[in-house]
Amino acid sequence: MPTGTALHDAREQLFDAAERVLLREGSSALTSRAVTTEAGCAKGVLHRHFADFDAFLADLVMDRITRIDNQAAALRDSAGTGTVADNLTGALTDLFGPVAVAIVALVTSRDGLRARLRQARVVGIPIMTEATAMIASYLSAERELRRIAPDADIDTLAPTLVGAGHLLFADRKSTPPDAEAVRKVVMTVIRP
Repeated sequence: MPTGTALHDAREQLFDAAERVLLREGSSALTSRAVTTEAGCAKGVLHRHFADFDAFLADLVMDRITRIDNQAAALRDSAGTGTVADNLTGALTDLFGPVAVAIVALVTSRDGLRARLRQARVVGIPIMTEATAMIASYLSAERELRRIAPDADIDTLAPTLVGAGHLLFADRKSTPPDAEAVRKVVMTVIRP
């Protein structure tokens, strides 16, 4: 006898369920059973679509990396508009939403997931690596427009902004920092 409800887009519904479990209970509570229970489907549904749970998690991370690629295009397109500090503040705030922060914790806590991501040729810490590339690309565009110093060390600025931004948002249990706190960090890092 079938259980649960029909999944029209099983992959997305399972990803959404995994995110809810991550946000509510953290990476240690994320199991295939927790995901399928949250999605309201049989455990076999996950295994019908993914080779194993680490494959599911790797696809979840890759899907979120694709979302950062979309954010990167929008940020780069904003070069020359607004202020550099405001654009970076907005980008870091958007980037380090609760799901992204939880995914960084998930990747660092699961050896099998990191191995899967290495097989997919993902380097560094997913989310953080893509975020650094996004910020570097934006800063390069602003440097070309002469809105930041021509000798700005983008290879240092980008990871510094991403690392500092992540630290501001890393505490999942506290209220996220407000825009002014993020802007203060951005201004401190990019000030010549």
